[in-house]
Amino acid sequence: MYFVDNKGITDPRINLAIEEYVLRKGDVEKDSYFLFYINEPSIIIGKNQNTIEEINTEYVDEQGIHIVRRLSGGGAVYHDLGNLNYSFITKDDGDSFRNFRKFTGPIVDALQSLGVAAELSGRNDLVVDGRKISGNAQFSTQGRMFSHGTLMLDTEIGEVVNALKVSKDKIESKGIKSIRSRVANISEFLDEPMTIEEFRKYILHSIFDGEANVKYWELSDEDWENIRKLSEERYGNWEWNYGKSPKFNIRHSHRFPVGGIDVRLQVENGTIQEAHIYGDFFGLGDIDEVQQALTGAKYERAALSEALDGLDIPSLLGGITKEEFVNLIY
Repeated sequence: MYFVDNKGITDPRINLAIEEYVLRKGDVEKDSYFLFYINEPSIIIGKNQNTIEEINTEYVDEQGIHIVRRLSGGGAVYHDLGNLNYSFITKDDGDSFRNFRKFTGPIVDALQSLGVAAELSGRNDLVVDGRKISGNAQFSTQGRMFSHGTLMLDTEIGEVVNALKVSKDKIESKGIKSIRSRVANISEFLDEPMTIEEFRKYILHSIFDGEANVKYWELSDEDWENIRKLSEERYGNWEWNYGKSPKFNIRHSHRFPVGGIDVRLQVENGTIQEAHIYGDFFGLGDIDEVQQALTGAKYERAALSEALDGLDIPSLLGGITKEEFVNLIY
């Protein structure tokens, strides 16, 4: 495995571009890659989420917080300079996507060696004493994937509360009274305080089993030029980060064990004119396949089921069956 040094960049648009660039250009057939990044105050939106409904827009604008959509599914997360983000970039061998234990294991080992009693809980969270210290997400394309996550060393938890909206169904499904009561900083569990750089170095050396074993994959001037271009074209693009709010006159949403799914349909004269699917699920492939399949279908159960024939709904929607999805939207 190679370590990719992001040179201390804190712009989330550049950092997400580095991650995508390594995913697409790295030789994952032979090697895997590991990446750290620390972002300026930002909200990182899951690929399938409706941005406007996830953020407190007035507060975000006042504070100048970056809003950037990532490639992976899952929910919106708040990043700041007290939060260390990591990413494993590797071959998708058919056994790794949605296998969060495989990728969080080395992180848990490192934290436990610091005396932090971390463990994987639920779908994709690392917790200590039931309080979340890390969220994780994944993305897969053309036999390649990354699994990335946050490590909240000393983040401003109050900003998480201020900047994000939390939907009622998520609160009810997790039985939480507030974000503050279920989120913790890793610093609370350390015997001795650590700076973010000391923490970063410790995790890095733990992952590679010692400083001497860290192998670097150096990015060339051409690589950096391509990364900055990708940053501008995707992660700095309003359409990618926000997109236009869809018209809809039918809305169905439900929180499944695999995550929340929210479907908006514009139905005219009994036919679906537009279909938009949002959520914090982890799906393989492009959700647009489902949206396109529904567009033009009659809004009746048999027609909806027929329109979805040939699609691998469990893969695209994170594990729910076609029947469950049809029951949701009709």
